[in-house]
Amino acid sequence: MNILIPTIAIFIVAVLVIELLFYAFRYMKNPDRVRIRKQLRKISTGSKGTELPELMRKRVLSEVPLLNKILLRITMIERLDRLKYQADARYPSGFFILLALVFVGAAFLGFNILLKITPWYLSGALALFTGSFPFLYLYSKKNKRMKKFQAQLPEALDLMARSLRAGHAFSTGMKLAADEFDDPIGQEFSITLDEINFGLGVPEALKNLVNRVDCPDLNFFVVSVILQRETGGNLAEIMQNIAHLIRERYKFHGKVKTLMAEGKLSAIVLTILPFAVAGALFIVSKSYIMTLFTEHVGKVMCGVALIMIVIGAFVMRRIVDIEV
Repeated sequence: MNILIPTIAIFIVAVLVIELLFYAFRYMKNPDRVRIRKQLRKISTGSKGTELPELMRKRVLSEVPLLNKILLRITMIERLDRLKYQADARYPSGFFILLALVFVGAAFLGFNILLKITPWYLSGALALFTGSFPFLYLYSKKNKRMKKFQAQLPEALDLMARSLRAGHAFSTGMKLAADEFDDPIGQEFSITLDEINFGLGVPEALKNLVNRVDCPDLNFFVVSVILQRETGGNLAEIMQNIAHLIRERYKFHGKVKTLMAEGKLSAIVLTILPFAVAGALFIVSKSYIMTLFTEHVGKVMCGVALIMIVIGAFVMRRIVDIEV
């Protein structure tokens, strides 16, 4: 049994590495493929109720046809695909899934064979945690991009309001914002403007913008524009007021974040400290720390400790996570 599991893991890792090399070869052979796929994905991203040609509605989650068919049948892949789009990642979702599987297989082999961490399910748990690194990278990149969008939004709304006061149409103001600002707000506004120019209604195009971008402040702008088109009013003044509200909310969020910094740092230190001590003991005295993984009492203590660490991290996160 101990030989069978590493053998299967080695075979899986080898297959996944071949798939990743296949990905790299395809992208190096045709570098324009990335740009074309990205443009088609942006065109096809939108609400499910929008009727688009079948060619534009097809999503490519993997360059491997069989893997692409499998991923399209999995409902949760839509969340990953949306996360990848919001992070503006270069490669398709299937690449990150294969990369995560490679990390899991390689980490399992490393923990189980090289470091000889037993039992196998403990190595499996550590390998699964290692496999989450590609998705954590996407989540981090997405948060960074959405924060930049939130910081750009008030200035873009002010520019659109000045354009409306000068007598320009709403689409012209959005065009100015798309031209003046870089990614992400320039890119997303440009996509919304293209949808409007191709015949999609302004409310539907703005709703698609909300679906693409994970920014709560954007809802104020979209709802205000939709209501103004139905009930009337001074849109320029409304947009200036929204920009002021978002700017003040952003400043208040910064103050709250500063006050929460000490609590977050304490939570991070308390969560990492047990693993850091275990790693130091593993380097200094491997036979001493390995008792926790070989004896039954040690295994029980490790399991209880991991559960308590997870509960403590969750509680500390809830304490310092203040919604603004």
